[in-house]
Amino acid sequence: MAQVEKRGGLLRKSSASKKPLKEKVVLMYDEIFMTEDPSKCSPRFWEELFLMKVNLEYLEGKLESLDGEELMKIKDNINCLFQHCIQALGEEHPIRVVNALQTLCALIRGVHQKNKSTSGFDIINMLMGFDKAELCMKNLMESLDSLLCAEGSESLKSLCLKLLLCLVTVTDNISQNTILEYVMINSIFEAILQILSHPPSRREHGYDAVVLLALLVNYRKYESVNPYIVKLSIVDDEATLNGMGLVIAQALSEYNRQYKDKEEEHQSGFFSALTNMVGSMFIADAHEKISVQTNEAILLALYEAVHLNRNFITVLAQSHPEMGLVTTPVSPAPTTPVTPLGTTPPSSDVISSVELPLDADVQTSNLLITFLKYSSIVMQDTKDEHRLHSGKLCLIILTCIAEDQYANAFLHDDNMNFRVNLHRMPMRHRKKAADKNLPCRPLVCAVLDLMVEFIVTHMMKEFPMDLYVRCIQVVHKLLCYQKKCRVRLHYTWRELWSALINLLKFLMSNETVLLAKHNIFTLALMIVNLFNMFITYGDTFLPTPSSYDELYYEIIRMHQSFDNLYSMVLRLSTNAGQWKEAASKVTHALVNIRAIINHFNPKIESYAAVNHISQLSEEQVLEVVRANYDTLTLKLQDGLDQYERYSEQHKEAAFFKELVRSISTNVRRNLAFHTLSQEVLLKEFSTIS
Repeated sequence: MAQVEKRGGLLRKSSASKKPLKEKVVLMYDEIFMTEDPSKCSPRFWEELFLMKVNLEYLEGKLESLDGEELMKIKDNINCLFQHCIQALGEEHPIRVVNALQTLCALIRGVHQKNKSTSGFDIINMLMGFDKAELCMKNLMESLDSLLCAEGSESLKSLCLKLLLCLVTVTDNISQNTILEYVMINSIFEAILQILSHPPSRREHGYDAVVLLALLVNYRKYESVNPYIVKLSIVDDEATLNGMGLVIAQALSEYNRQYKDKEEEHQSGFFSALTNMVGSMFIADAHEKISVQTNEAILLALYEAVHLNRNFITVLAQSHPEMGLVTTPVSPAPTTPVTPLGTTPPSSDVISSVELPLDADVQTSNLLITFLKYSSIVMQDTKDEHRLHSGKLCLIILTCIAEDQYANAFLHDDNMNFRVNLHRMPMRHRKKAADKNLPCRPLVCAVLDLMVEFIVTHMMKEFPMDLYVRCIQVVHKLLCYQKKCRVRLHYTWRELWSALINLLKFLMSNETVLLAKHNIFTLALMIVNLFNMFITYGDTFLPTPSSYDELYYEIIRMHQSFDNLYSMVLRLSTNAGQWKEAASKVTHALVNIRAIINHFNPKIESYAAVNHISQLSEEQVLEVVRANYDTLTLKLQDGLDQYERYSEQHKEAAFFKELVRSISTNVRRNLAFHTLSQEVLLKEFSTIS
């Protein structure tokens, strides 16, 4: 028998020279694309259509091949198809419902694709007709809501979510997608919450539900009242919030695991052996090759939850076993199209593992730890714009956390100690820290470690000024809490002081290059004021009196850096240039640091001369410091423990618009409606009578 091949809706025998035969569904599509009503000659046309396996490729292609004028001629048939799809969603026959959902996806995508050209027709009118649009969308949203909330087929729920994601992401700028007005009026918010609060449905659909919610929240968020924002901000159901947290934690954990696997694979490969042979001169280049695509969609969901809902803050600290350490048997799953790492939902077997009971031998984790690990990977490489945006979003989330009173309470809680293994960028002058030597400490220590790590590793030609400003702001906000609540944190503050002084040195040594692009005095002022914070209030939050002595020792030891900074800002503040005002603020801020240097340096030199010592030890310098505190005069500086609270609308609107556009494009690109093969569906619905 001759082999039968199938291509683009055509059936043909490979050995025959006859015209190719078309599938019946393709012939039916062709009838819809005629100007005549297809049900005139065949009264059961629509009934039969939804029993046929959908040919997405052909239907979308056909819509795209027509110009605007041709499409307008068959508008009535398109409207009719759209309405019959919605009617089919209410049928008891699941195959009809599946085919209707897939047809709607093809219709929406195909018609929107046409709108990219200047064909001059309205999408809503083309799909439904203006006069019927409101009723059509009401019926559609009600049907989708019912299917999502019902206890029926998981495949149907999956397709419903994919249709909604298709609807939301069909335009790059979701705020220009007028169809979403109907999604605002006919809310599916409760259906999304139900998925997240119910473990079985969360395991299957949690990822799509969370991404959908994050996108809906961003529809015209600055121009009108978005009901999804209002509703998300007042959710207080513990099961729902925890469910959302678990989905986000799992997606971030999956990214962390993929990165770790690639890192291990990289280290054990040929390049690693070559690096060991020639030393570490290529280590930075080797690291750059370890790349896993970041997941901004899930990060946006975390941001919206933290920013909008104060109740979600409690979810950040909810303990669960370290994801990736708990394993469950993996059952074979149907193959799906390959999409970039980090963009696809994690497999349901891994999501379920986080709900297993805690094991004494398993390191406990929580969403915040998972997020900090994710941030430590993403923030390593900010050279390309995509990763720069991801790093910025991580720092914005940390800013919101650092401002929250409750978040600070558990961050600084001595009874909540964790071992947080952050990723550290390979650098020539330092060895890789051993994971096993990490101490258990309050979570704020990991946040500070992450900030110190960022400061140390990003002093480069393409200087990420915006990220540095945010990083210093996070540290400042944490210090404000410690000062206010008199929290004496046992932290290696010297690492932070050293990192800040090195950053000042970098700004000075690259003054000309950096000033061409940035106002470096804003950052310099923030760094100097962090030191002023320690000098003025350190006795209320540094762990021991000796910590305060060490602060003075560090300032005196690095006095040359502060002297050089003073010379630089004095030079620029006395000139009538554009930096006069900004530089003079730094000059005034240095008053106490200079007072400390000018007070102690002569006494240290005198001590060395009297005792005939050319090089004083740290202990000897500290002895001089302790003996001369009483005669030191410092100026009281106002506002050191004050800060401007984070505001999205006024300062970050442009960033989020661009970010959501990028996420929308990415979600649309990776949306696969054919992941559910007809065979799988038929097997699931084999009980249909």
